[in-house]
Amino acid sequence: MISGFESIQLTTLILIVVAGFAAGWVDAVVGGGGLIQLPALLLVPGITPVQALATNKMGSIFGTSTSAVTFYGRVKPDLWTAVPMALIALGGSFGGAILAASLPSSVFKPIIVAALVAVALFTALKPNVGDITLLRHNGHRHYVVACLIGGAIGFYDGLIGPGTGSFLVIALVSAMGYAFLEASAKAKIVNMATNAGALLFFLPHGSILWGVGLVLGVANMAGGYLGARAAVKQGSGFIRVVFLLVVGALILKLGYDVWQENFA
Repeated sequence: MISGFESIQLTTLILIVVAGFAAGWVDAVVGGGGLIQLPALLLVPGITPVQALATNKMGSIFGTSTSAVTFYGRVKPDLWTAVPMALIALGGSFGGAILAASLPSSVFKPIIVAALVAVALFTALKPNVGDITLLRHNGHRHYVVACLIGGAIGFYDGLIGPGTGSFLVIALVSAMGYAFLEASAKAKIVNMATNAGALLFFLPHGSILWGVGLVLGVANMAGGYLGARAAVKQGSGFIRVVFLLVVGALILKLGYDVWQENFA
């Protein structure tokens, strides 16, 4: 069992803790904390990309679990929708993690950038979207759409990962008609399951740096708790603004990756 502390410097460890806290806060509000957390993990001496991904998932599940519980206590999201969606997402994430072991994520990055641009434009050009909950589907159709969203985004999380929470939020808002606050509450439950699905794949392979992952998890929990409280207090308008900022950062980061891989 590798702790990750074997050759790590104190300054790097402090940076990882700060990144974990910030990532937990962002993940609790709209998702996208991996943008902050994953680059910090890559500073650990000798860490491989797979170890970084696995340890990132370990830290994230602490944060998403904490924010999910915090949201549930204050928002009371509909578990009849969230739980089936989360179970399907767990299976999708496990499948995505299997494929990630043999297929480079660079294949999908241009598609993800285009999708994020579309999401940002949709949210920016429709200022009233997500203000209140007006469900678009009734009966069985509602649950079928929820499970399709969970499966697709769960698969994406296991395969690539960045922006999973943001995709969940916008899908719940645009395709299902939830307000941003309720969408964010449900997204945390589903995101907790996608992290668990990926971990089920990574655990038998010994890819997790346990010491670093536990430290990251504690920092993520603190950030997740405070982020969820801030989201509940400030409401859907606040979540919408943070959502656009995070999506903008994702577009810049993944767009830069695509440029470096194909044109630099």
